Amino acid sequence: MKFSSSRLAELDGAYRVLKEPVDRPAAQRDPAVAERVSAMLSDIERDGMDAVLRYARELDGWDGGDIELGAGDLERSGDELPKEVRAGLELGAERTRAFALAQRAHLVDFETELAPGLVTGHRYVPVERVGAYLPAGRFPLLASAFMTAGVAKAAGVPTVLACSPPGPDGRAHPAVLYSAYLSGVDRAYALGGVQALAAMAFGLLGEPEVDMIVGAGNAFVAEAKRQLFGTVAIDLLAGPSEVAVIADETADPELVAADLLGQAEHGVNSPAALVTTSQRLGEQVIAEVDRQLATLATREIAGPAWRDHGSVTWAKDAATAVALMDDLAPEHLEIHTADDAYYHGALRNYGSVFLGPWSTVAYSDKGMAGTNHVLPTAGGAKHSAGLSVSRFLKPLTYQRVSRDATPLLAEAVDAISEYEGMAAHRKTATVRLERYRHGQEDS
Repeated sequence: MKFSSSRLAELDGAYRVLKEPVDRPAAQRDPAVAERVSAMLSDIERDGMDAVLRYARELDGWDGGDIELGAGDLERSGDELPKEVRAGLELGAERTRAFALAQRAHLVDFETELAPGLVTGHRYVPVERVGAYLPAGRFPLLASAFMTAGVAKAAGVPTVLACSPPGPDGRAHPAVLYSAYLSGVDRAYALGGVQALAAMAFGLLGEPEVDMIVGAGNAFVAEAKRQLFGTVAIDLLAGPSEVAVIADETADPELVAADLLGQAEHGVNSPAALVTTSQRLGEQVIAEVDRQLATLATREIAGPAWRDHGSVTWAKDAATAVALMDDLAPEHLEIHTADDAYYHGALRNYGSVFLGPWSTVAYSDKGMAGTNHVLPTAGGAKHSAGLSVSRFLKPLTYQRVSRDATPLLAEAVDAISEYEGMAAHRKTATVRLERYRHGQEDS
């Protein structure tokens, strides 16, 4: 996350950078990754399941067993988990589903009569088939299934497939599987990476091809989603996780520092930014981050992320802080101020906002807040929102025209189509106009 000099030229002198990130070029698509993914997708599209299993053997360590997990395997996966973890996952699944269902209830079909005899409207219809990729790397993101498969089910998607890579023992992660079970997936497979996405997109898993692929993953998964887009829909192309905080002199430096490091822990490329109207608070947070890093178990990740991608900026007033933050357009945004309501009303560009010192991004990351954690990064919040139940729904429009409304529409289409030179379009209108004028009734 970096400020745009052209967008903020009018703020010259109204802010000062107290800690700036290392000046590195923005992450670009790795040509080697793109070439490798392209070759894999071509192989799988041509050779089908033979290629999928060949890559599964090479990349997943597949040993020749059944890659599909039975319904009983999913249900029993929770038996392997500590009681507290199982209870936490059950709570996260319930909260995420409850929020998604509340969103769905507010997406309503409607019908309106634009003019006498011209009735229009739309109805929300879920996509038919969704494939969810559930990563399980160094930090298995256990709530991913809630945000993808679970929300798809809340939207009414009839069929949801899930793929998750196997571990060294050849089995998918039990907590990831239990999350998938709680989310209501219909079928699940121990299959990872590009081959998993391709198998779902090309219909190679004993099911027709999916209409949409969702879920996070490594650079190869992200590139596969990019190349498969068009063949299927996708949720979004996410980069490294981001966090930003707006804070004033009333904020607690310990909480702000902890929350910045909480997202920096995602990876060494994860940006963390503080915009503050108090220079003293900014300096305190810088010192507090260093203090917490000294004993943080994941400092080998969070430390380089903060060093290279962390920033602290002083703003002269609240309006400047808003302008700076809207320019960053962060994935996650926390507000720690004496007037959170002002910022909530004024800010426009963020993936999800966390209001007040008792709110933290981790509550959404783990599914406890109910809101979706699949959010736009790299400034994408300037034009896009995160994944939600609406992404799995198609607002399908319709129109119903009566005989009496025909002249209003047909005469205008007659004139426009003649001007455009589109004779067949014109005919569809004039043939109806002739029937209307000759008193023909509805057929």
